[in-house]
Amino acid sequence: MADERTAAVARETAETDVEVVLDVDGAGEATVDTGVGFFDHMLRSFAAHGLFDLTVRCDGDLEVDDHHTVEDVAIALGDALNEALGERRGVVRFADRRVPLDEAVASTVLDLSGRPLFEFDGEFSEERVGEMTSDMARHFARSLAMNARLTLHVEVTGRNAHHEVEALFKSLARSLDDATRVDERRVGTPSTKGEL
Repeated sequence: MADERTAAVARETAETDVEVVLDVDGAGEATVDTGVGFFDHMLRSFAAHGLFDLTVRCDGDLEVDDHHTVEDVAIALGDALNEALGERRGVVRFADRRVPLDEAVASTVLDLSGRPLFEFDGEFSEERVGEMTSDMARHFARSLAMNARLTLHVEVTGRNAHHEVEALFKSLARSLDDATRVDERRVGTPSTKGEL
């Protein structure tokens, strides 16, 4: 590949201090420390199944709850993905993946469109998984889509929140891996407009 698709993003607010390093064309290696154990597990799974090399460090206001930590990591990761993809030249662009985890199934359909949009269908069977609020998985996907400039549709079904959330992260990783791959047949940006 001619250009390395990598980015490093730092985000500091009164609520969090976040650092993200992303290599889109990695091997699935992850070093993650957010202070929220289940979220760390999900980010490692995201890296492994998307074959992204990912480093995430977050010092957040966990004495309040997990919201700011999950949201701000997603914002920084979305910014890093957007920066790493640059003009999105040669990418496949579209992807659609359904991933099961036991009784749960998650589906993500995405377009590296440059036009942020997020739709979600489903609900989580339990309010929390470990220290993470289950609905923060939806919010993570939304914040990632908005900041990475993706059109993203997500659907989740199941009976176990751990499985539902994990299937969502794996499905999102697989669809992002598919959409960000370089199609060697394509010279420019995959759009009749000439840019995304």
